[in-house]
Amino acid sequence: MIDLHYWPTPNGHKITLFLEEVGLPYTVVPVNIGRGDQFKPEFLAIAPNNRMPAIVDHAPLDGGAAIALFESGAILEYLAEKTGKFGGAELREKLAIRQWLFWQMGGLGPMLGQANHFLNYAPEKVPYGITRYTTEAKRLFGVLDRELAKRAYVGSDHYSIADMASYPWVVGHARIGEDLADYPHVKRWLAAIGARPATARALAVGSHDAKPLDDEAKKVLFGQK
Repeated sequence: MIDLHYWPTPNGHKITLFLEEVGLPYTVVPVNIGRGDQFKPEFLAIAPNNRMPAIVDHAPLDGGAAIALFESGAILEYLAEKTGKFGGAELREKLAIRQWLFWQMGGLGPMLGQANHFLNYAPEKVPYGITRYTTEAKRLFGVLDRELAKRAYVGSDHYSIADMASYPWVVGHARIGEDLADYPHVKRWLAAIGARPATARALAVGSHDAKPLDDEAKKVLFGQK
């Protein structure tokens, strides 16, 4: 059994996408990031960076004591190794998937997150911040579209953890003003993943818990308290 410390955000959805695809049993442990659950000592014991998601696997592959992991990319890599699924079949495919997973972790997620923040959450409009991050988001969408012009999925012709990492961020493209008409290969890829039965189940996990951010939640999330 896996304990998934989770809130329905793009990073949280990465892990439910994997777990729903492979059918691993898991229990959701809600981490309400708008109310400060990520700062509780019991959560910090497994996720010292006070960011979710995190997992505790009580039946690890090596048969030893429970394994706790934080960082969504590391969790996806671990789950792929544990199950032998969605991580690539041979060395070159594995390396391609891994490099695109790291691309998402280091670029796509952070840049789209900042674009969303400055467009939709910043208490005042900061033109430099909006331009900086929406321009970078546009560049990254272009990188992704060119990759998907060459193969069915990100880094591979097979659905993988690289897709699971990127999809939850890209599916919210409208929030940062990106029009899929500009990225036909991204549009095709989003439709293909969205049509998978596991995707709908994954995105529904905890969706009833998500509420619009009030002022108090924004202070918690954006480091004002």
